[in-house]
Amino acid sequence: MKPDQDPQHCAASAAPAHLCMPEEARKRARRRLSIARGHLESIVKMLDEPDAYCVDVLRQIKAVQGALSGAGEVVLRGHLEAHMTTAAQRGDGVELVDELLEALKYR
Repeated sequence: MKPDQDPQHCAASAAPAHLCMPEEARKRARRRLSIARGHLESIVKMLDEPDAYCVDVLRQIKAVQGALSGAGEVVLRGHLEAHMTTAAQRGDGVELVDELLEALKYR
């Protein structure tokens, strides 16, 4: 199966070989990133206060890191489930593995 025949392929994509993020993964990642943004905004506000406590700031930073990590996991799972499982049918498995390794900085 070619990428443009894949059910996860973007109909509106300009690139014919472009695979799109599954809608549910996009929604879940967006929700987690919104949480991260809220935590990050609270950190910035905390740092504007002269009595900001270091440990409170560190806790909020960890919360942002956790939300970002969670969003990354959602995106990775969506990619693996939607695209990697069908890569052999499309014939682009090696390319997708290389792309994923590069994105995760293993190469």
